[in-house]
Amino acid sequence: MQSPTSSALVVTLPGDKGYAALSMPWNVAFTQAPAAIAAPTSVQEVVEAVRFARENDLTITVQGTGHNVAARSGRPLDQTLLLRTDALKGVEVDAERRRARIMAGALWAEVTEPAAEHGLAPLSGSSPDVGAVGMSLGGGVGWLVRKHGLSSESILAVELVTADGAVVRADAEQNPELFWALRGGGGNFGVVTAIEVQLHPVPELYAGWLVFPAERTAEVFTAWRAWTDTVPEEVTSTVRYLQLPPIPDIPEPMRGARIAVVEAAILASPERGAELIAPIRELGPIMDSFDAMPVSALVALHQDPVGPTPAYGHHRMLADVTPGTIAALMEVAGPDSGSPLLGLELRHLGGRVGRREPGHGALGALDAGFLLFGVGAVMDPALGEAVEARLTQLFEATAAWDAGKVYTNFVERPVDTAAVFDEVTYARLRAVKAQVDPGDVFRANLPIAPAS
Repeated sequence: MQSPTSSALVVTLPGDKGYAALSMPWNVAFTQAPAAIAAPTSVQEVVEAVRFARENDLTITVQGTGHNVAARSGRPLDQTLLLRTDALKGVEVDAERRRARIMAGALWAEVTEPAAEHGLAPLSGSSPDVGAVGMSLGGGVGWLVRKHGLSSESILAVELVTADGAVVRADAEQNPELFWALRGGGGNFGVVTAIEVQLHPVPELYAGWLVFPAERTAEVFTAWRAWTDTVPEEVTSTVRYLQLPPIPDIPEPMRGARIAVVEAAILASPERGAELIAPIRELGPIMDSFDAMPVSALVALHQDPVGPTPAYGHHRMLADVTPGTIAALMEVAGPDSGSPLLGLELRHLGGRVGRREPGHGALGALDAGFLLFGVGAVMDPALGEAVEARLTQLFEATAAWDAGKVYTNFVERPVDTAAVFDEVTYARLRAVKAQVDPGDVFRANLPIAPAS
């Protein structure tokens, strides 16, 4: 391979020191073997990395953390430059304009903290160590989603390096078609080095967990589903059945426990929040953590694992959740099912996330009432096979309630990207791809080929 023209940019090849660490994604159940790896520390080094790939006839896959790496499993990287954005750090908050500029390597926890100092919040996800930029480009479902919509809809501008090495800005005025495509179309159009996002005032927040013993799981799922019909858009919630592993990272009272959990974030005072959560609280939880919460703590509410984790997961968008849906879930993955899954959850959608507003991006909204997700830890091949088989059973059992849609950021198996978007949107995305990357240099987890 030809060496990069910049002496500052380091390109790591198979066999080089550091290759194994740089190629490891967050989800360590999957391995990657790219032809080369670059971890630029500046926009200029990103330009050099793109030129290096072009000079060596390599495609480019951009990766921040590698949470969503399962979506591209089965597609080899032996002719690909893996471009890591981890080192592109930095967050600038403009409290007066309620905006934040986020570099590509920033994690959500690094954005929520400085924003919260001003009583503001980004549309962050449910995990503190997910990359803010990557999640936002793919949509983004967090704790403010029913009130404010997808994270991609809060993007005000995007800075990126295109396939010809140009540094470009895309917003509503400059490169508007590219701006549209980037908001939900993912990392298929260049190396995004930074985004500017809208921040939202959160004067009061009431949030927490209600925990119930495993034998009440079906009852809790049923009560939660009925309750979701009554709540305003200020309430975003999820219900889960968890089989927590007996590991030191989990606090002693919960270590190894099997529990049903209702979690919610309520944009209201403690008094109003208590009124809204009362129907679930009246079920008599064994633990109740609901209280006034600083907005900075919201990113950790879901208690997702932090740091590299081996896992297989799968999702389905549901048009509705009926008694039949819940019965199917309990049979395949409930407390008496013998399921190896660690987590089974339903997220309530609707509200703003179900509406496409004027000027929306390529995704714009999620056309489903609920999001189903199952996940299991993969500690060895045998367990991996068991988890994969149970996930397949779970989604076969819920096919009758399928909304016919796919949410990009929760894709954990290779899918045809054309199935993610409607026909008109997909054709428009391909047209934008043909304009900015006609040689199809950039291949995201859910790739979009240029229109011919």
